[in-house]
Amino acid sequence: MVSDFQLRNLDVLKRFNRSFPEFYEQFVGRDVQLQNLKLAFQIHKTNQAVIQIVPEGDRSVLHFAHRNHSYLLSDLFGVMAAYKLTIHNVSLYGHVRPPMLVFVKLILSEQGKALTKKRSERVRRALQQTLSGEFAVEEMLAMEFNLNEGLPQVTTSFYQDQVFHLPALLVESTNHPALLYKVMHAVWQEELLVVNINFMLWQGRVRLLLYLLGPNGNVIPDYLGSRIAAKIKDHLTGNTAFF
Repeated sequence: MVSDFQLRNLDVLKRFNRSFPEFYEQFVGRDVQLQNLKLAFQIHKTNQAVIQIVPEGDRSVLHFAHRNHSYLLSDLFGVMAAYKLTIHNVSLYGHVRPPMLVFVKLILSEQGKALTKKRSERVRRALQQTLSGEFAVEEMLAMEFNLNEGLPQVTTSFYQDQVFHLPALLVESTNHPALLYKVMHAVWQEELLVVNINFMLWQGRVRLLLYLLGPNGNVIPDYLGSRIAAKIKDHLTGNTAFF
C-alpha cells in the first residue's frame, strides 16, 4: 500500500517532470528522475550550481546541475578540455519550461584512471570559478590547443525530430580533445539552449546529436536551423575565427 508521503513525493515528481520535454517521463528511468529532482532541490536551497565528482571503478562520475544558459556548456566542457580529461559518456536533460534547469552526468577518466580526490577537487573548484567569472577557461585552453585550427571531415545537419518533438542538430567529426568545447562554444555564439544530448564515440569519430531551443526558449524553424548548422560547421572547420 502506498503511503500519503509517497503519494505526495510522486505528485512533486510528476509536476517537476512537466518542465522537461515530452519524452523525459516516458524514456528516462525513475532513478534518474528522482536524482534530478534532488539536485533541483539543492539548487533551490543554495542558489548555486551543484558539482559532484565521485569515483566509480576506473572512471569518475561528474554530476552537474545549474540554471541553463547558452554559455553554460561551453564553460563545463572547456574545463574538462583544459584538464585533459577523457569523456566516455554524456547524459544531459534540460527543462523546456521554467525554472529552466539542466542536469548533466559525465563519465570521465584521466590517463585511463579515475580522478584522484585532489584532482577532482581542483576540477570542481575550476568549474566553480569559471561559472563565477573568476577563471577564464579560454586562456588555459589557448595555451593547450590552437582553437582556430579547423577539424577535418566535419558534417552538420539540422532537422525537426518527430519522436522527441524538438529541433535537432547533428554534428559528426573526427575526435579532438576540445571538440565538445568547440561545439558548445559555437552553440553559445548562436544563443541556443541544449536540452538533450546523444553522444557516441566510435573509431576516432564523434557523433553528437543536440536537441535545442532557440533564444528565449523558442522553437527553431527549419530555415534558421539550416543556417545554424552551417555556422557551426564553419566554426569547427576553421572558416570562422574562434575568438
